[in-house]
Amino acid sequence: QVQLVESGGGLVQAGGSLRLSCIASGRTLNNYNTGWFRQAPGKEREFVAAGSRGALTSYYGDSVKGRFTISRDNAKNTVYLQMNNLQPGDTAVYYCASQGSGMDFSTGHYAFGAYWGSWGQGTQVTVSS
Repeated sequence: QVQLVESGGGLVQAGGSLRLSCIASGRTLNNYNTGWFRQAPGKEREFVAAGSRGALTSYYGDSVKGRFTISRDNAKNTVYLQMNNLQPGDTAVYYCASQGSGMDFSTGHYAFGAYWGSWGQGTQVTVSS
């Protein structure tokens, strides 16, 4: 049974940066696709970033391209989301996800939460103007 635990959320002013961490137990993240989603109050869950297993080819949602970066530290079995130039619209609960098989990156499966099998509990990010 895999467990994903996010951390690093908090309150930051617009233009600031945060780095979220997602540490996994019960699973070697290098062997799994990993992703980040977010959900703001009253809104649907939104795809943020995804990285393929192994070489970690990365994909991003349009609203975060150029500002957010997904990375992985295999030695720490941890996936990160570096978030720069944060804006009030980035305020949300951020969730880490992982999935081993059935993820077709060529067709954009990574952008849909239904394709991800394991989720963390989320970490709150609040950006003040």
